[in-house]
Amino acid sequence: MAEKSRTALYSPLYWPTWIALALLWIIAKLAPYSMVLALGRMIGRGTYLLAGRRRHIAKVNIAICFPELTQAQQQRLVQENFEAAGISLLMLGFSWWASDKKLQPLMHYEGVENLEKALTAGYGVILVGAHFVDLDFPGRLLGQHYPFAVTYRQHENPVIEWAFQRNREKRFSQAIPRGDFRAVLRTLKKNGIVWLATDQAKKGKHTTMAPFFGVPASTSTVISRVAAISGAPVMLAYGYRLSGKTGYILKIAAPIDAFPGTSVESDTARINLAVEQVVREAPAQYLWMHRRFKKRSGLPDPYSTTEAD
Repeated sequence: MAEKSRTALYSPLYWPTWIALALLWIIAKLAPYSMVLALGRMIGRGTYLLAGRRRHIAKVNIAICFPELTQAQQQRLVQENFEAAGISLLMLGFSWWASDKKLQPLMHYEGVENLEKALTAGYGVILVGAHFVDLDFPGRLLGQHYPFAVTYRQHENPVIEWAFQRNREKRFSQAIPRGDFRAVLRTLKKNGIVWLATDQAKKGKHTTMAPFFGVPASTSTVISRVAAISGAPVMLAYGYRLSGKTGYILKIAAPIDAFPGTSVESDTARINLAVEQVVREAPAQYLWMHRRFKKRSGLPDPYSTTEAD
């Protein structure tokens, strides 16, 4: 069965994916960071023109979350978001295949001492992330110094999943399938670090409606539940691209005070507020192309002109 699955990877159906990965590898090995920025912005601008559905989703999200901006300012933010996404595509290759020597000048850190202190308690650490368009590169920054476990959802394209799996095995201490609650707890029990993110729309038993930018959003309650059982401190850990050619910064905040609190609902609202504050640091780099405000029973669908994800 495994051999059959491996053979399927080389089906002509996936040749374009292999070519794309090869190009990312070449760029990671040969292109300077300045070229990646320029090419990435070009890719983003082209995608903005062609990807009408995702453009609409980003436009709706930004209008919902930043009503204080003028229409022109919102439009510019949408365009910058697509440019950031284009850069992130090429930086995926950097995060997987670029050498430590090449990346070292691009790596910047803030608050690492918070993580070191939290680990001394012996309960593990829950790092709460935010879905910026660049997820893998900050993971590379963290993994340079601290082995950590990451949760994941299998990709539909088997070639992309194969590439992600190879990277996960190389860069992370453990890759935990999304929803494997017990594996997360086992890692924390060993004083491990687990990265979790709940800023994407969820629906099911362990979700609640919590404000995100002041708007009700269906949100997983996993962080509150894991913290209550494990006793692990909960800390924001996120990264984004700095201006100019400076590179990227990974920020690790101090543990959230008195967490978990009196209820799962209030805990989840606090997490959403913390993520919102993080997003405001670099709003153009957040994943606005995701339908964050879907799956809300009894509430209107703001993306009604788009098809289901």
